[in-house]
Amino acid sequence: MGMEPQVSPFLRTAAAHAWRLLVVGAAVYAVFVVLGRFHEIGVALFLGLVVTAMLRPVADLVARRLPRGLAVAFTLIGGIALVLGVLALVGEAVAGESTELTREFRDGLDRITAWLQRPPFRLDPTALSDLHTKVGDFLSSHRSTLLSTAISGASHLVQVLTVLALALFTSLFFIHSGDRQWKWFCAQLPDRLRVRWDLAGRAAWRTFTGYTHGIVLVAGTNAVLVGVALYFLGVPLAVPLAVLEFFAAFVPLVGSPVALAVAAVVALAAKGPLTAAIVIALIVVIGQIEGHLLHPLVMSWAVRLHPLVVAISVVAGAIAAGVVGAVVAVPLVSVVWSVHATLREGGRAPALDVG
Repeated sequence: MGMEPQVSPFLRTAAAHAWRLLVVGAAVYAVFVVLGRFHEIGVALFLGLVVTAMLRPVADLVARRLPRGLAVAFTLIGGIALVLGVLALVGEAVAGESTELTREFRDGLDRITAWLQRPPFRLDPTALSDLHTKVGDFLSSHRSTLLSTAISGASHLVQVLTVLALALFTSLFFIHSGDRQWKWFCAQLPDRLRVRWDLAGRAAWRTFTGYTHGIVLVAGTNAVLVGVALYFLGVPLAVPLAVLEFFAAFVPLVGSPVALAVAAVVALAAKGPLTAAIVIALIVVIGQIEGHLLHPLVMSWAVRLHPLVVAISVVAGAIAAGVVGAVVAVPLVSVVWSVHATLREGGRAPALDVG
């Protein structure tokens, strides 16, 4: 009878870890499948948590003078009024500059065309005119497709409004009595799990609120810097471009350069290459301020993540769920790492630099 072949300890260990990784991978895949089927609810809950993180301190402050329910209502109405006021300001700025902007863009396109015909590009004028003709032909031939896309966009608008309404509804309860809801949830768990779940939940919320406050500070600072710079450079639509920069900053490392690239295109068409070059230089300056000053401050309020971890998280989130995934990825990774560190260290607040 032959001897059974011996398996090396390394192979045994690798196999033991491999099946565990397969189980974890299957669980993660199942979670993403569920989130994909109910992504509107997930987005609404995420937005509700963001609103809660921003407005809960304000509501607590107002509640010192008013009843809790009235303070929550006052805070939410004030927040909605602030957002609508900003949108109205943007709309007024676009409407007020529309005529002048159209003229500047037409002149700017002529300047760009003339610039491309000079050295070092020396493009053929007929090629540029052919490009204009092809663009016009494309729009004419695909008019029905564009119209159907616009109609389908109306249904997407209904979905967006539904998500926003659900987010406000959930934030109302989170702001008013989120702590009591969490205590009730922990009370439903077995006794041996209550303490660990309570520690994990508090660590997650502490990290999430810290990250939310910090990223809003980063976005606001970037928006102010961009708005002031574009205003003094005479670039049209300075206020809408500043608002675009504010929302783009919620995608770390990627959002701000994309928003400033849009501003550079506007500056190129309206004011010429020199102004566009200055706006491009702003990308470098604001990137340095964000990378070396603001983002370290944000992560000190949450969990310090290496820039490589942030970049991979953003790309993975964008692949999994588009723009929403890119926005959610970094706070999700921060929360998961914070929970892991807190449970591993016995409940102490994490101050980690994974990298």
